[in-house]
Amino acid sequence: MDFRSSIPAAPVLSLYRRLLKESRSFPPYNYRTYALRRVRDAFRENRSVEDPKALEQLLNKACDSLAIIQRQVSIRKMYETQQTVVEPEPKNL
Repeated sequence: MDFRSSIPAAPVLSLYRRLLKESRSFPPYNYRTYALRRVRDAFRENRSVEDPKALEQLLNKACDSLAIIQRQVSIRKMYETQQTVVEPEPKNL
């Protein structure tokens, strides 16, 4: 019996994309790459979960993580930091 049909894929993919988008908006390079790596790894790690209750818990945890990332991005944007050597220079328009 396939339990995946109990939770549609569209909301999960939407949440994944929102997590990636918010993670990309971290100003410091190290935080940005860590957040992106963590989001991708977490979704890959739990790809095979089929229990509906476990899926619901994972989705709730992902929603909480999204809220944390959004809050941290807002806080980080308030305080400017120096760019690291690996970050590209801003383009002058």
